Amino acid sequence: MKTVVSTDKAPAAIGPYSQAIKTGSMVFVSGQLPLDPATGKMPDDTVEQARQSLTNVKSILEAAGVGLDKVVRVGIFMTDLADFKAVNEVYGTFFTGDCPARATVQVAALPMGAKIEIEATAEL
Repeated sequence: MKTVVSTDKAPAAIGPYSQAIKTGSMVFVSGQLPLDPATGKMPDDTVEQARQSLTNVKSILEAAGVGLDKVVRVGIFMTDLADFKAVNEVYGTFFTGDCPARATVQVAALPMGAKIEIEATAEL
């Protein structure tokens, strides 16, 4: 059985998808753009975009009843891998110790002109 996870502490989906889905012993968080849920605005700076996307992921996980320590995989999509080091520094403030598996890929474009989008999978 699947359960939709939703919170107003992260931006609403901009298309026909859920913020996250809980099923079995897993939570699948959809890719999070760096939108501030209160204002709907996006920072200009890649570092701040990474921080906001990760904050959104964290908020959705908390709505699902888990924390970042339960994340087993993260996917990061960036429009410019030249920002990889700076994004890693922000990422390291959210994930410490036994970090999740991760893939980071450069893409041609992201919705709403974002520079970064981050998705996560966690265990319940």
